[in-house]
Amino acid sequence: MRRSLGNFMKKRIIAGSVTALMTAGILLLAVAATSRPAFAGALSTGVIGMFPENVGEFAYADMKSARQYSWFPQLREQLLPSRFRQFEQFLISAGVDPNTQVDELAWAAIRSAKGDEDIVGVALGSFTPSASEDRFKQQKLPVITIGGYNLYAYGSGTGPSDILFTFIDANTAAFGQRAALQQLIDVRNGAAQSLLDNSQLSPLISEANGNGIIWAVLDKSYTHLAIHQLIPQAAQFPQAAPIINRMQAMTIDIQADSGVDAQFQAVCSSPDDANLLAAGLQGALMLERYQDAQSHPDLASALSQVQVSPSGDRLKVDAPVSQDQLLSLIRTRAFAVPM
Repeated sequence: MRRSLGNFMKKRIIAGSVTALMTAGILLLAVAATSRPAFAGALSTGVIGMFPENVGEFAYADMKSARQYSWFPQLREQLLPSRFRQFEQFLISAGVDPNTQVDELAWAAIRSAKGDEDIVGVALGSFTPSASEDRFKQQKLPVITIGGYNLYAYGSGTGPSDILFTFIDANTAAFGQRAALQQLIDVRNGAAQSLLDNSQLSPLISEANGNGIIWAVLDKSYTHLAIHQLIPQAAQFPQAAPIINRMQAMTIDIQADSGVDAQFQAVCSSPDDANLLAAGLQGALMLERYQDAQSHPDLASALSQVQVSPSGDRLKVDAPVSQDQLLSLIRTRAFAVPM
């Protein structure tokens, strides 16, 4: 059990919650090298309320703050999944520079009835919709009109993975796969319930909002999926598997100072579960530090700063990483996402 949980901590905590954000298709892990902490402003309720009620994962990145760090592009290239690379290409083709005109990103993952995952997102910044739409017309991009919005397709527009794009206004662009983007439009037009009506995630989003330059909230299903992707052996360990399967949700926030401080809170089904899992993770960390001391000293050093503590039904993990440790991990492509 300790070895598998140690692998979980090494990948899950030090990779800055890569899997949780990767499940949605994106992690833009912003970190810092400044003399004072950098905290994101809160995402407006109006933007959160644009998303449909049935999302399983919701995440946010303060891109404007992240871009001030010289090595952020290196980390970003390791973490940005292909769908969001497509979206960036879409913006470029529209005459929008994503590196200067996109200030914030919010995105969500939606599990379909067939078990597929759709992504929908909102980019906040400064845009010129009329000029971009003229360029789309010149390029003869496929266009679909839904709910009064013109959706431009990156691809044929008919494929299940094709990304579509529309402007909500001069400061807001929405993108995603057709089914998910249509749900967002339905919410905006008052034809569907919004994420603010989600009794499980909405309170956790309010809790996480504004606490970091990146934060994410996962529901029960996505929490289980993220953990079991990292610990496929969990079912082999009777002590751990029931606790993990009873987890209700997870929140993640990443704050910036002279390095990264990634904080995680797993919502367990009871204080007893939180206490038992905390004890197991603490033991796993000690084992990993010992095993990595010679072969991976940077990782061992980073693991030595991780703090695990139960608090009621929450399991709290605080994983600070210094700038030097982070740069070393980037050089070894510790955060690289399999494509």
